[in-house]
This record gives sequence, C-alpha cells and structure tokens, in this order.
Amino acid sequence: MRSIWKGTVSFGLVSIGVKLYTATEEKDVSFHQVRRSDASRIRYKRVAESDGAEVAYGDIAKGYQLPSGETVVLNDEDFADLPLPTARTVDVLQFVPADEIDPIYFAKSYYLEPEQNAVKPYVLLREALTESGKVGIVKVAIRNREQLATLRVRLGVIVMETMIWPDEVREPAFGFLDQDVSIRPQELQMAESLVESMAGHFDPDQFTDNYREALQEVIDAKIDGREVVEPEEAQPTAGKVVDLMSALRASVEAAKRGRGEVSAVSKSIAAAEPAKKAPAKKAAAKKAPAKKAAAKKAPAKKAAARKSA
Repeated sequence: MRSIWKGTVSFGLVSIGVKLYTATEEKDVSFHQVRRSDASRIRYKRVAESDGAEVAYGDIAKGYQLPSGETVVLNDEDFADLPLPTARTVDVLQFVPADEIDPIYFAKSYYLEPEQNAVKPYVLLREALTESGKVGIVKVAIRNREQLATLRVRLGVIVMETMIWPDEVREPAFGFLDQDVSIRPQELQMAESLVESMAGHFDPDQFTDNYREALQEVIDAKIDGREVVEPEEAQPTAGKVVDLMSALRASVEAAKRGRGEVSAVSKSIAAAEPAKKAPAKKAAAKKAPAKKAAAKKAPAKKAAARKSA
C-alpha cells in the first residue's frame, strides 16, 4: 500500500507521527468507452463553453455560480489564506462509546501506521482505546476538506473512519411515517420467529458478488472465443401479499429447512391463530343436519355433469 497522507495524531500533549493508508477498495470490472466498429478509445477534452477552445489544466480555476447566474472565480491564492489547522494533524477532541454513533455518519476507512519514532505512543493510544471500549472523535483535513472522524482499533491497527457532518444527513420525510398502521400480536410474534430462525453470526467471507463473477465469466468467454450460454432461471413474481401470516409462516419454515432444522412452528402457529380455528368448528356444525335436502341436491349434480361434458 502507498500512504496518501502524513501527519500527527494530537492526543493531549502527546503527538504521534502517522501515515495514512486507504483501508478499503471497491473491486469492480472497469471498462473504457470505445467506438463500436473498431474499439478505438473515446477521449474527452476540456473545452470552454463560450468558444469551444481547449483549456489547459493549469488555466482552470474554480467558479461559484450565484443565483443570478453570474460566476465568482476563485484562484489558488484565495484558498491559501483559509484557516485549516487540521491540514497535517489528527486532533483528538473527545472519547465516546462506539454505540452512540449512528453508522449513517461513517464515510470511509483509513489505516494509521506509526512513524518509526512514534511506535510506543501509538501502541499506548491503541491499548487505551481497547481497554476503555471507546472511540476517539477527531478532526482531520484530507484533500483540503476538514472532516469529522473516529479512531478505533482493528486487528492491532488504529483505523480512522471519516464521517459526514450532521447537516449532510437528509431527513427521512416519508408519508408512510404519518400513517396509523396496526400490527396484530400474532403477526409480530411470527415476524420475530422468522428473525430468530434466520439469526446467525456475521461472516463476510460467505457473501459474494454474483454479478461481478458472472460478468467476469462473460469477459473470459469473449477472450476465449466461446459462446456464452446464460441459464434461464425462474423470475420471482411481483404482487401483493394477501395473507401476511401465511407469508411469514412459509418464510419461517423455509429458513429452518435451509438451515437443516426440523420445522417446529406448529405450536407457535396454533398459539398465534386461535381466531381462525374457532369459526371452523361452527361451520362444520351447521352443515351436519342437512340430510333432508340430499334428494333435492341430486339433480344439481347431474347438471354439473352436463356442464363438464
């Protein structure tokens, strides 16, 4: 890995020299835009909108457009005078419990490696974080943008998680939040049973990117000159769930079968659906005394036979 930033972690009166490394990478199949006929690469040029002339990178400045449509041009000198005290410093502000931070604030992860002369204070901070069970709240500037971040320990290395600011989180103003939706206790009980039947321990290695693997197979087949045959699979049908309890029950049984467990939901179903079983006995009692009408119903059977013929 190549470090992308060097600075110090300011921990009280202790300064720890560190190098910053990107901790994650997105693996995807990358493509170039090409001309279909001969696979010639498509290139883009930086041109001015007013006259179409190509502009050198050194002649490009930043422009802020006003509501009136006018543009204010900002040069490098304008940015040089801006205060950015965290340009080379990870400033620890406080320590908080990790579960108090909503994961929606997290943006990107970075590894912090200590400089050769800062290993001992680095290890000291690492052990303090581990023993306290807390994470450090810090401020840091990366690529001329000051960000909030946290410090935590993973596999013996301090990881810095950059965060977005509170005013960058959108409010979920959805209409269904104002609806009065009633959930029956039986439905909640069955939903909880489904959650419990699908419970487990998170192992990231058991999940794969099926689309990326299939796309790579298509590319390999193109290289080898083979014909790619895509197997047809049954597509799920979209529609409304008429009986929520039936769907939950089927989901619980399917989850338990997938885990090799014996289906043991009959007791919970019986306890969850007393209202459905009671009317069934009354209906059976009403049908029993209808013996006299048997002779009258006989022609109806013949008519049914004629219709079927």
